[in-house]
Amino acid sequence: RDLLKTGGAFVVGFLFSPVTARRASAQTPAGAIADVTKPVDIREVDSFLSIHPDGSATVYTGKVDLGTGLRIAVRQMAAEELGIPLSRVALVEGDTSLTPDQGRTGGSSGLTQGGVGVRQAAATARQRLLELASQKLDRPASGLVLLDGRIRPGTGGQGLALADLIGGKQFALQVDPKVTLKDPATYTIVGKSIPRPDVPGKCTGTHMYVHDFKLPGMLHGRAIRPPAIGAKLLSVDEKSISGIPDVRVVRINDFLGVVAKNEWAAVRASAALKATWSDWKGLPGHEDLPHFIRTGTVDHDEKPISKGDSKTALTGAAKQFAASYYFPYQGHASMGPSCAVADARPDSLTIWTASQSTHLFRKVFSESFNLPEEKVRLVYLDGSGCYGQNAHEDAAADAAILSRAVGSPVRVQWSRQDEHGWDPKGPPEVIDMRAGVGADGSLVAWETDLWVPMWINTKGTIPLVGLDAAGITQRQGRWPGSVDENLDPPYAVSNVNVVVHRLKDSPLRPGHVRAPGKVASGFAVESLIDELAVAASADAVAYRLRGLSDPRAGEVLKRAADMLGWQQRPSPNPAAAKNGLLAGRGISYIRYRGNENYVATAMEVAVDPATGKISVQRVVCAHDCGLVVNPDALRNQIEGSIIQTLSKMLYEEVKLDRSRVTSTDWATYPVLKFTDAPAIEVALIDRPAMPLYGAGEASMPPVGGALANAIFDASGIRLRTVPFTPERVKDALRKRG
Repeated sequence: RDLLKTGGAFVVGFLFSPVTARRASAQTPAGAIADVTKPVDIREVDSFLSIHPDGSATVYTGKVDLGTGLRIAVRQMAAEELGIPLSRVALVEGDTSLTPDQGRTGGSSGLTQGGVGVRQAAATARQRLLELASQKLDRPASGLVLLDGRIRPGTGGQGLALADLIGGKQFALQVDPKVTLKDPATYTIVGKSIPRPDVPGKCTGTHMYVHDFKLPGMLHGRAIRPPAIGAKLLSVDEKSISGIPDVRVVRINDFLGVVAKNEWAAVRASAALKATWSDWKGLPGHEDLPHFIRTGTVDHDEKPISKGDSKTALTGAAKQFAASYYFPYQGHASMGPSCAVADARPDSLTIWTASQSTHLFRKVFSESFNLPEEKVRLVYLDGSGCYGQNAHEDAAADAAILSRAVGSPVRVQWSRQDEHGWDPKGPPEVIDMRAGVGADGSLVAWETDLWVPMWINTKGTIPLVGLDAAGITQRQGRWPGSVDENLDPPYAVSNVNVVVHRLKDSPLRPGHVRAPGKVASGFAVESLIDELAVAASADAVAYRLRGLSDPRAGEVLKRAADMLGWQQRPSPNPAAAKNGLLAGRGISYIRYRGNENYVATAMEVAVDPATGKISVQRVVCAHDCGLVVNPDALRNQIEGSIIQTLSKMLYEEVKLDRSRVTSTDWATYPVLKFTDAPAIEVALIDRPAMPLYGAGEASMPPVGGALANAIFDASGIRLRTVPFTPERVKDALRKRG
């Protein structure tokens, strides 16, 4: 400005490259779409991979990379089995018209199902390629090796390029689930820390996110939500936005939205449009929520674990312990709001979305919009993270409704208030636990009662906000949620009874968050186990080792303790006070059922008694998930899981009044900041001879227990309600005196 005042001039020229539809099918390498000439059949090798005329390969997986490193790990697995350089293997993920339906990406299944399916297909293809080469080279297949994209005699020689054997052609072969895989001792790609291909673009702002995607003639839309969750739309005054040009109002039953040529016009119109809604006060309110959950109407009870006679064993125990824990509603808190683009035509629907369940929601949109499934296509593009079902699918529903109404492609990006207020929430949990120990302090009985809302609504459908408001039927069922796992201790105990009380109603729309239910159960179980160790005047590590006979379990527990520099002693810390702060350490262990993960986490914390602030200073984690495909990507994932869980334990809690969610921004729903992140050290115990068991969730459940136990070690207080806010810490300290 000073330069211009004196008569100077400074000219800056720049160009924004348009993001085209071609670029956004993005993940698809050149020619890959043309290579798919038959319906995607999960039984066929050709559904998982193709060898191109130049000898490069493309692999196809129905799973998607949510930032966990799947994008590189699946390519590593395929390249290893095919004997093709990794640089020559491309990946297509989550496109329902190009990839096999391998189910949703969740439950640590990205590699255990997605990667394993690709690996089996690649190994089946390798065997066929060796057979073809055997015929051409007139040598037995057992004497041939596939390396660097060529098949050569084991004794040496030029051999044949894969392109000459199969390039551009189909295998026309079914995947053999019992195919012989390569010997792990010969791996050259799997087990290596190969950099993720998406990171450079994400660091330089060139990576394609769904938010960046554009189509020719695309319009921008916004859905307008009511001021109360159950409110009905009574009237709309379209004249209230007459000053904003080229805006169209869309009303379908209780669904209300606007569409405009540019996003800012849509944003302005959504804020200015005057609408009248009915009153509604159907929520219990924030303070009454724990009581509401404990006393809610039970749909049914489940008994995932029942062995021995826990009631009699508890009665006869030398000591009995009981504790109740509360875990609140928590949002996904994705750093960017959800976004989607839809192109609805009279006979087809295409949606670009960051959904981690593209094939599942293809069925939902097919039924909801009364279209044959083959006429509905969902194309995965990266979003801003989810780990569960956040609002990606809701944004897709909004875009599809608006696109069908106006006859043009429509992009919908939610606002921050929409995201925090209307995304599906991780449901609240009330957990009662009872334990009995013998005279020597060993565990003899355990009982758990869990109260938790169902993950589906009473109609057994997947509720999407926009479709519900528009009165569009949603018929696809939703799983009830795997919260019945890890509600009992992973230590030796003969008498166990676990009961899950599934509530019929949920005040807010429930949905999966990462490691559904198991963050709460891990926190509760390991907190109570720590109380048993304290009562026995035993060291926390030594007490746990007494109940473990599995060598994999003992190894991770000892490794985590060694990493932290654990000194054996009972809790609490006799020398906790230092520089006005209370210092402590805690440890926690889990055997993650369902995918055979063994994880132990230990940490050091400081508690400021004056402010109630908890500072997590150092976290160590020993992790055994069988075969490790990409150590660096796995380590990144574990570090992220630890940070995310600390955020959930220390900060995150959805607030609500009688009508709506009130924690709709980062001030009212805070998350862990960079300045609060601890030093983290991860030890991976690689077992190449074992299957890979997946690791997307397993490092989360031990974090809460280790944190609660470290706080007790520092201060002598037991925190059983999440999050551990400064107010709750100070209140507990006051009560302890």
